[in-house]
Amino acid sequence: MVTIQRKGPISLNKIAFHAMGEPSFVELLYDPDERIVGFRSLKERRPHAYPVRVQGKGSTFLISGHAFVKLYGIPNEVSTRYVAEMFGDVLGVDLKQRGTVVRGNRTGRKKAAP
Repeated sequence: MVTIQRKGPISLNKIAFHAMGEPSFVELLYDPDERIVGFRSLKERRPHAYPVRVQGKGSTFLISGHAFVKLYGIPNEVSTRYVAEMFGDVLGVDLKQRGTVVRGNRTGRKKAAP
């Protein structure tokens, strides 16, 4: 699964990250005619490479995709999760598919009593 988060970060779940070979960097690709976002695994930094950062205990992996999403006009008004699949060496997300809107429950949290 791949989530294009509100305001631009892109997150990969553990399965997607492992399918790509656990990359340190990715190259972000976009086909505007087919509306497919691609992620190509890179072992080292290259021009236009994006680092992959682990979040929390290692079940989510983040890519700072704000500039990429903005450049191509990829919708990100709300966080949306998509099913991803491998196309050769590229993990792909078809934006024509219906994604699942993801909403966090930040307003409902309460601080624990001391």
